[in-house]
Amino acid sequence: MSRLSIIAYSVCGLFFSVSLAFSLFYGYKVITHDLPKEKKTVETYNYHFVLVPEELDNEYWKLVEKGAKDAAKKYGVFLEYTGPKQANIDDHVKTIEMSAASKVDGIMTQGLSDEQFTPLINRIVASGIPVVTVDTDAANSRRLTYIGTDNYYSGYLAGKALIADTFGEINVAIITGSFYANHMQQRVKGFENAVKSEKRINIITVQESEISRVKAAEKANQILQEHPEVNAFFGTSALDGIEIAHVVTKFHKQHQIYIIGFDTLPETLNFIREGTITATVVQEPYQMGYEAVKMMVDHIQGKKVPPIVHTETRILRKADLPVSTQSGKAEGN
Repeated sequence: MSRLSIIAYSVCGLFFSVSLAFSLFYGYKVITHDLPKEKKTVETYNYHFVLVPEELDNEYWKLVEKGAKDAAKKYGVFLEYTGPKQANIDDHVKTIEMSAASKVDGIMTQGLSDEQFTPLINRIVASGIPVVTVDTDAANSRRLTYIGTDNYYSGYLAGKALIADTFGEINVAIITGSFYANHMQQRVKGFENAVKSEKRINIITVQESEISRVKAAEKANQILQEHPEVNAFFGTSALDGIEIAHVVTKFHKQHQIYIIGFDTLPETLNFIREGTITATVVQEPYQMGYEAVKMMVDHIQGKKVPPIVHTETRILRKADLPVSTQSGKAEGN
């Protein structure tokens, strides 16, 4: 091998060694280099509460949820809103049981039936988890407090509104969301007691809608066919009044049949504006949700909590709407 070849091989060898050394050095730097980390804001919560509604996507319960979420944000609470998609007591009970099993700091729900909910609430409270009933009370249970409408009084108000708004013989049919739910029973009872002394007012039938639009419409249709003498309706849940109004409109009897419903969903307000629904019972679902969270926090912090907090209940008619919206379409929520 010539001297020139030896020099050439030596230079190549040296170049390769230097290149390898640089590759290993910078490769190690790349592997061990601390990449810039994304700054994440980790929210910390003081408490973990669960709100279990009767029906998850119900517009009324969405208002309860909104109030609860606003209060949760203020008081540093992680709030879960979970429950059955459609009203189902068994699913409702299972959701509450699962929430209790996960050792949350508090549960807010309805006391739908004494038979199922009173022992359930008592077991949960005995395990150290406070329970607040919202919208519907379980008065015989160990719940911390009830926040919501005085349901007997709301039905009584509806009966008095019917008396005030009508004259002559009235044959009224009642469509109620559930025969078994405490709050529905109380609304029917309050209504019945309000009108029982009025000889001109007769309650013809009481039917159950199962908190279902379809069922409410079916029952209203059935009543009008089987009892043509009916000239008034009382719907004890938001969906009942709306579907009664749809059926009465289908029969072209808007100006012949008196309807009093419940709550102020956009459809209800539209029917009031056009005169199909004469009146509705107004509740305060947002306030219920907000106060439920606040009361739970107060209790955990050692403050005294009243056993019952009744939210406002009143009757709303077309004349009570803002003048600018008494005709025309309802504003969206």
